[in-house]
Parts: sequence; C-alpha cells; structure tokens
Amino acid sequence: MKKYLSLILLGLTTSAIQSQDITDAMRYAQNNVNGTARYRAMSGAFGALGGDFSALNVNPAGSAIFTNNQIALTFNSYGVKNNSNYFGTTVNEKNSSFDLNQFGAVYVLKNADKTSDWKKFSFALNYENANNFNDAIFSAGTNPTHSVGDYFKYYANQNGGQSLSNLQLQSGETITDLYDYLGSNYGFGTQQAFLGYQGYIIDPAANYNEGSNRNYVSLIPTGGNYYQENYTKSNGYNGKLSINASGQYKNKFYFGVNINTHFVDFKQNTSFYEENSNNLLSGVQRLRFENELTTYGNGMSIQLGAIAKVNKDVRLGLAYESPTWYEMNDKLSQGLAVVSANAQGELPTDYVNPRVINVYAPYRLQTPGKWTGSIAYIYGKKGLLSIDYSLKDYSNAQFNPSNDFRNANSQINKVLGLTSEFRIGGEYRINELSLRAGYRTEQSPFKNGSTIGNLTGYSTGFGYNFGDTKLDFAFSHSQRDSQNQFFAVGMTDYSNLKTITNNITMTLSFEL
Repeated sequence: MKKYLSLILLGLTTSAIQSQDITDAMRYAQNNVNGTARYRAMSGAFGALGGDFSALNVNPAGSAIFTNNQIALTFNSYGVKNNSNYFGTTVNEKNSSFDLNQFGAVYVLKNADKTSDWKKFSFALNYENANNFNDAIFSAGTNPTHSVGDYFKYYANQNGGQSLSNLQLQSGETITDLYDYLGSNYGFGTQQAFLGYQGYIIDPAANYNEGSNRNYVSLIPTGGNYYQENYTKSNGYNGKLSINASGQYKNKFYFGVNINTHFVDFKQNTSFYEENSNNLLSGVQRLRFENELTTYGNGMSIQLGAIAKVNKDVRLGLAYESPTWYEMNDKLSQGLAVVSANAQGELPTDYVNPRVINVYAPYRLQTPGKWTGSIAYIYGKKGLLSIDYSLKDYSNAQFNPSNDFRNANSQINKVLGLTSEFRIGGEYRINELSLRAGYRTEQSPFKNGSTIGNLTGYSTGFGYNFGDTKLDFAFSHSQRDSQNQFFAVGMTDYSNLKTITNNITMTLSFEL
C-alpha cells in the first residue's frame, strides 16, 4: 500500500443522525459453524443428535442426550484469506487469530421416581463465539471511470444540494466545531459533503445559487484511470451465552429451551487511497480517506427444540430459533488528506481531520429467525450419520425505530430473501478412537446471488476417549465469493472477493 498521506484520528464526542445500512444488518444476522471440535468436524450437523455443547445452539433438546455431568473447553485457531480482483488487478490479504472459542457445563438430574414418564432433566450453561470478526481485505487497481469524488458529490447534491453556508467555516470556527455541529443537526450525509468541500474535492457548480439551483461538481480531473487502494482491517466477536433446560420423556422424546444473551464487540478501520494516473497539472492529484467504526451492544433470543427416537437407529429433530433483538451503539471517526496542484506545481496537503468521534444514538436491530429440521441414523456403537436442513429469511431483518431507518429497511426487504442451509456429518468409531467428517452449503442471502454468494465448506477431525476425559480435534474449511463495495453511494464500484477460511479446533472435555 501507499505509505504517505497518513492520518491520526483522535476524538471529541458528539451525537449524530444514524448512518447504518444493510452491511451492518448482514454482519450480525449471519453466523458461522463455530464451537466444539466434534461439532465442527461434522460441519454442525447435530440437530437430531445432541450430546454436545455446540449442538445446543442448533437444538436445545440436545442437552437431554447427555448421560453424565460434563464440562468442556474449546480453543480455536482461525485463519482467513481474501483474494481480491479489482478491474483486473489481483491481490490477497491474510489474517489469523487464536481464541478460547467455547466453554460450557451441563448437569444431568435423573428422576428418582421410577414411575414417572419424565426420566431425567438437564441444565446447561454454554458460551461460544457465534462469529469471529477478525478479517483483513486489501484491494487495488485502476478504475477506468469513477473517482471517489463521486461519493462526496453525491452527498453534497442529495435532496437538492447542500447550502454552501453549511459547508463553509465562519470566522473563528474550526473544522472540529463545524463537523460536530453538522453531525448533530444535519447528520452523516452533510458531514460527508463538508469533508469533500473542505478538502477541495468538490465545489459549487458555475450556475450555483442558494435558491433552487444548488449543485456541486467534483474537482478531481476527469478522464478516468484512477489508481485506487482500499484496505479494511476488522476485529471483534459476536458472543452467545445460552442458559439451557431440557427433559427426557419416556425413552423416545426430548424437549429443550435456550434463553440466549448475545454480546457484540466490533471494530473496523478502512483506508481508501486514490491517485490520478493521468498526471494532469491541476486539480486533485491524490488523497486518502480514513474511517474507524466501533460497534458494541447486546441482545437476547430464545430457542425451542425437540428430538424424537423413531426407533433404536433413527432420530428426528425440529428446532426454532427466534430473531435476536439487539440494542446497538456505533461510533465513527473520519479523516481526509488531499494533495492538489496548480500551474506552479503541487500545493501543501489539505488535512481535514475533525478529531471528532460521532457517537450515534442507540438503535435496535432485529435479525431473522431460523427453523431447522434434522434426521440422524445411529448404527450401534460403530458410528452415525446426521443431516440438518435450515431455513432463514433475511428480508425479515429490521432496524428500529423504523421511522429513522425507513430507507435501510426498505432496501433490506428489497434485496434480501429466504435462504436454506444443508449440513451433513458422519462419525465412525474404532474402539476409543472416533473419525469424523462433514460438508455444508448455504445459499446466498441476496436475491441476486452475487453480492454475497453461496457458501461451501467441508470438515474433518478425530477424537479419543480416555474414559472420563475426551480430546477432540477438527479442521474446517469454507469459501465464499462476494462483492466488496467500497462506498454505499456515489462511487459504487466493487472488487470481487473470494474469501477462504480455515480453522483448527481442539476441545477438552471432562465427565464429572
């Protein structure tokens, strides 16, 4: 990446009108196959099996399958590689992390009343990362048509054009003062127009007036061939703590419920660089635009599930996961550095660094619910085969208060749709050694099938039973194509991404 034009983003605090969009909704609506090594080795196909802590996240009736008290700890090594193609230029970026991915405990209470149809009850507490946000994406290439100036111009011309008085500093007023004031009173869009104007990226058109004709033009030289880089680095997690209760009725039916608490901690730094490749002697020559987004919050959801033994070999499962209701908080800081030139040569760099952290008003996000049907075949003590099939309608995601997010919710309903997920896993036992493998596929949540493509993954692993102690390992791989759009409006070009993730997981469990 280009190393010059760096910025330092510091912060005061202000409140600002919301800027959340479909990208934020998708970030928290999607989950991955995380959890114990046994669960991951079989690609999460556990809806009719139970007897595993991560299986509770598919079907809460699964805790009633445990025969003894147990605790488990899971450690995970996570690696992601993003291959980016932007206007024919291919680059890649890698990121890795290591964490304590899961820990849980289950208490099994057998019914002392032998005449009761309820044979036992189980109570479990399980925590795991529903999603790992550690990622890095780098894209670079020459855009033949569009410049980032179109992004700032879009916001300046939105709703008939910005008043020039909004964007100009008054006597004694600082960039910090005006940026803060605009965010609190006019919102995110006006702040973007202000950044572009103060960086000499946009200017009023020749026929501009404060009446009905208020329009802006870009000062970036036309002609295309803009060399551009976009680097995004993110980290954080979406954690889920489940309080579970389940029971076994007779020897055929298992019922369970989860009450889940969710935790979000997300941070993303984005740096966009553009250089005019035409070597023109006037106008904007190059610029760097940096953003830092921090999101934190919590939520809750419930899950209901049942497992039925059709006979000694076959089990059926059905589970429902409610929407997750989140209470979220966002912070955003921005900075811009621009180098322009005139007939005498390059001018000093214009730094538009407000040193302000926009603290947005808390908002609510409702993610879609999910249904899962499962079937498993257990062939004695030799092994098993299990299949899960899930349905999830992403168009049901919604920001609230709805009046503040009318456009975002309309876009979600328009472009997202119903998806299915298929998971299959098997296990074969050789005395104390268990060999495992799995496969899964998940449809794109987008109706066009390309903004985020279909996901495919496979997994394998093994475990050894030492008696009261079990040690399990898993390797899981997945890949997905997507379109990495740098800006939501104005300059909407994107790079084509192939994201490949690899996980190595170890679980240590103890029977008590």
